[in-house]
Amino acid sequence: MNHSRRKFLRGAGILMGLPWLESVCSFGAESLKKNVAPRRVAVCFTGNGVNPYHWGAKQGPGGMEFLQSLKPLEPLKSKVNVFTGLWNPTTVQGEGGHYPKMNVLSGLKVKKTTTDVEVGITMDQIIAAHAGKETPVPSMVLGTERPSYSVDSGFTSIYSAYISWSNPTTPAPKEIFPQQAFDQLFDDGSQRKRDKSILDLVLDDANSLRTRLSHRDSQKLDEYLSSVRELEQRVERAEKFSKAETNGEGWQPTVKSVTMKRPGPGIPAVAEEHLRLMFEIMVLGFQMDRTRVATFMMNNDLSNMRFQGLADVTGGIHELSHHAGDEHRLAMYQKVNEYQVKLWAEALTKMANTNEGERSLLDNSMIMLTSSLFDGNAHDSRQLPVVLAGLGGGTIKGGQFYDYSKDENRKLCRLHMAIMDRMGVHMGQFGDADKALAI
Repeated sequence: MNHSRRKFLRGAGILMGLPWLESVCSFGAESLKKNVAPRRVAVCFTGNGVNPYHWGAKQGPGGMEFLQSLKPLEPLKSKVNVFTGLWNPTTVQGEGGHYPKMNVLSGLKVKKTTTDVEVGITMDQIIAAHAGKETPVPSMVLGTERPSYSVDSGFTSIYSAYISWSNPTTPAPKEIFPQQAFDQLFDDGSQRKRDKSILDLVLDDANSLRTRLSHRDSQKLDEYLSSVRELEQRVERAEKFSKAETNGEGWQPTVKSVTMKRPGPGIPAVAEEHLRLMFEIMVLGFQMDRTRVATFMMNNDLSNMRFQGLADVTGGIHELSHHAGDEHRLAMYQKVNEYQVKLWAEALTKMANTNEGERSLLDNSMIMLTSSLFDGNAHDSRQLPVVLAGLGGGTIKGGQFYDYSKDENRKLCRLHMAIMDRMGVHMGQFGDADKALAI
């Protein structure tokens, strides 16, 4: 596993820095102690950008002041930081409105192709390879919408459906069904038994096929079996952590049992219900320490998700983002922006109300909200909307407004490096950056 991970990182054009050393004090050191509440990281993504006129913050006489879109975060201000000016310089500009800009978590150039894909391994999956050893599920990859299939300016639309990539050419499988996401995290043991049975059948079939395969097909089979082995390791890890929980070994989460009803099958018909369910699953996964890493695509890029509960909002998100200056459409787009932030704030509040001893769950976490565009109407990604909630286990000062708009080295990957540092993953270079932001 370690060998393949190193290969993935080289393939993504990433240079590894020094390994973590227990004798050297670092941001990640405390989170690795057995009896200290761990740190968690999540990236929540909304497609189609934001209304640039009301997004962000400013520095006022008494400190940071939220602009209108971020007002739902007011009660959490002391645990929130707002960034302006950060971007990915490697983003393809001038061609393709959306797809070539979906390198939010890798910082590497999106490959122009209609047949195969390449973005680079993303920071969440690098963290998951490290922190995932400590939990039954290495990472949650959640969403609400399936991929669509089309081409724009030579870029495939598959990019618009994923922000998490497990290796440079493979997106991490995204779960959009609440029931299946719930079962993955809160399995009572029956799922592990089913997985074991399926694994046995798959391995038997693969071994019987091998003698009849060409060299190229054998290579494909080996790649497939590698993913099967990862599933096998997940099953074994779940069993190990189930025993550790029973024996009360190490740090124990304050939430020890499932506090929500198992969702029904299928996808909820109402977008608001779907989003709230997925947020609830993500927060519960952190509360019960089933995982410490998550990404959640609240909607795909280019999505026309509609919010039925918003009064006087008649269009989908993508449609409204292209308001062309029309005041009525812009007002509806603004309502959508504020509502998405409100849903995010609700999840953050649940985390803030979860006591983990010295700090809350939110204090022990880093939860980012971002998009692949800033001005959705203009497809402009020369800066990105970035908000970071949580205090990283006490290593981050909240309530700060960071303006990097005039900084020549305003790479978003520098923030990713700062987050990875705090999760115990120390790299000399990530994506297009070689120095972490000082936050």
